[in-house]
Amino acid sequence: MLMLALTACAAAPQAAELTQQLVEARAARLYAARLNDHVLDADARFTTRVTTIAATLIARAKRDYPETAGWDWEVHTTNDPDQNADCMAGGKILVSQAYVQRLELADAELAMLLAHEIEHAALNHNLKEYQQALRLEPRWAERPFLELEHAVDHADALIDQLAATNYEQEVEADREGMQLAWRAGWPPEQLAGYFRKMFRESASPRRSKPDYPSPLTRWQAARALAAALQKNQVQAPD
Repeated sequence: MLMLALTACAAAPQAAELTQQLVEARAARLYAARLNDHVLDADARFTTRVTTIAATLIARAKRDYPETAGWDWEVHTTNDPDQNADCMAGGKILVSQAYVQRLELADAELAMLLAHEIEHAALNHNLKEYQQALRLEPRWAERPFLELEHAVDHADALIDQLAATNYEQEVEADREGMQLAWRAGWPPEQLAGYFRKMFRESASPRRSKPDYPSPLTRWQAARALAAALQKNQVQAPD
């Protein structure tokens, strides 16, 4: 067993070999493992609603980010109350029905939630986070990528160093997500409704964290962007 473990470790990619392809391959494996831990797509009506809305956003993302056209996109739902929604690298989406129902999201608001998560993947946020970790701590380049992956999520010192990067990525996903959903045909003022509901649901609506803007900050930014999109009357491509 020890020899097998050493062989596996030796064969694993080093952090210095970091590429988007490596991140996507790991995401696919982690996503498959996550799916095994959940009851999936139990509510056919809700699943159809999510996949239909996601399809319009994915189609738009494929036009705006051509590299995503080659992804093996997957969309599943769960009723796990501890989940909300995410889109892993390579287009692996999981949405919690419990979260959507708790916030009573209308279709446009659900589209905003999905668009935010899709932007995290389309903008290669995981790759950029790992790249920033290597810039901050070059010693990780000599370690297996799996160790860097674990450290980014569990090593307190590195997490603190990456807080500003994660904060900026959340802001970017909000901004670009709204514009993605708008280009896909959703009215911007309706998209902003997601942030209003998130603000009202939050136990600490005015509190920002080092790695996360407050719900109030996000709602204010969403309202301003929605107003700008309305005012400018810029036509989205057909």
